[in-house]
Amino acid sequence: MTHSASTILRIDSSARSAQSSTRILTRELIAILNPNAATIERNVAAGIPFVDEDWVNANFTPAEDRSESQQQKLAYSDNLVQELKDADTIVIGLPIYNFGIPASLKAWVDMIARARLTFQYTASGPEGLLKDKRAFLVVSSGGTPIGSDIDFATTYMRQALKFVGITDITIIDAAESGKGADIAMKRAREQVSAIAA
Repeated sequence: MTHSASTILRIDSSARSAQSSTRILTRELIAILNPNAATIERNVAAGIPFVDEDWVNANFTPAEDRSESQQQKLAYSDNLVQELKDADTIVIGLPIYNFGIPASLKAWVDMIARARLTFQYTASGPEGLLKDKRAFLVVSSGGTPIGSDIDFATTYMRQALKFVGITDITIIDAAESGKGADIAMKRAREQVSAIAA
């Protein structure tokens, strides 16, 4: 049985292309979830703008008061936010680089964490606005075990997604390929197959 995802946002962040285990697994996972789903593909490794002073100033200016240049400054971020809103399932390829997430994926998080668009401040604290969505983190590493004291990648991405309202998060574990890439891929593929069941 496949998940009834109608629109899937696939985010790849590996610096590798054809040989990337996360790219291979995100593709296989989407085929399991729903091969007929509309898929939005976002390769953040190809480049994501960094937040700068002009971006911050534009973001903190009320939408109705933004100048044309401020609107243009936020246009890329607006597009990334819209991709998230349009998808009911998000599949993120997450290689662990030096115990954390790739810089390009951090830049993506900075671009989509937008007050009044993806979260809002309330009397009881921040509230995520992207409800009723499901996320999968397809995680690979050379030697960092998922959930260990040196894994700052999955804990960060879980928090970042929850912050914008995405709380249904599943991890696909292809970590510790340094102990055997085939073993890591086999373990991950078994988890992907289990999702179908």
